[in-house]
Amino acid sequence: MIKEWLDTYKPANKEEALQALREIMQEIALAGLQRAGFFEKAAFYGGTALRIFYGLDRFSEDLDFSLLTVSPEFSLDKYLDAILVEFESLGMKVSVKEKEKVIQNNIQSAFLKSETIWKELVLEDIIPQNGLDQKPNIKIKLEVDTRPPLGFETEEKLLLKPFSFYVKCFTISDLFAGKMHALLFRKWKNNVKGRDWYDVEWYIKMGVPINLDHFVLRAQDSGDWPRDTITEKEFKELLNSKIDEVNLDRVKADIIRFIPDPGKIEIWSADYFHDLVSHLAIIAE
Repeated sequence: MIKEWLDTYKPANKEEALQALREIMQEIALAGLQRAGFFEKAAFYGGTALRIFYGLDRFSEDLDFSLLTVSPEFSLDKYLDAILVEFESLGMKVSVKEKEKVIQNNIQSAFLKSETIWKELVLEDIIPQNGLDQKPNIKIKLEVDTRPPLGFETEEKLLLKPFSFYVKCFTISDLFAGKMHALLFRKWKNNVKGRDWYDVEWYIKMGVPINLDHFVLRAQDSGDWPRDTITEKEFKELLNSKIDEVNLDRVKADIIRFIPDPGKIEIWSADYFHDLVSHLAIIAE
């Protein structure tokens, strides 16, 4: 099944084959989690959720989840066996390794916090194919936010492989809020993610309205906004200031490997993103 599944992506080279295989592994992991009842407690969000369920036209690396309620004692351990069994049923062997924290700190981020639990799925073996003349080194990070900022809505989204099942996902406007929080408030100054900018461009071009209420909850949770409200004017000022200060050459360099057509970002400039902001849709209160 895996070979036929991979063939549906029609990869033209080794890099495309690796990206496709990573996405197949992501969907298998989601299937294992679903069988174990994980989505009764958590919802899927982030770039991979946007890619798989909402049509984002770039590949993504990680699997990000938020608990539906705050639960610091939550553990992924009970769900890991189900992931391993799911891979084994398809003839794929993976190992699951926990990433140990060296420093216990409060990382102020939309996706990574001191309370976040995460694992890496490491592919052990697959038959060489589609230009993969050696064992591909694919790692998929799973993150579960156990102290999430709440106030988000979810919906059930259907996945057809490796079997038909539903995954609980953030609604697209709340996904947009999370992505915008990441773009505006990442704490590592040199950690420029072109994927943030690519996704924001995609949201705006698709006419997706951002849920500012959820954005504010995230910004308050990370200590980046002092009030429980934000006006459209204040939000756009934050975004336009970020556009003026970001190094767009570094932004472009980061996104290239995730998109099939680099020509799509030739138009990127500060002026272009400022103009995009004028097309931004916002959910009315």
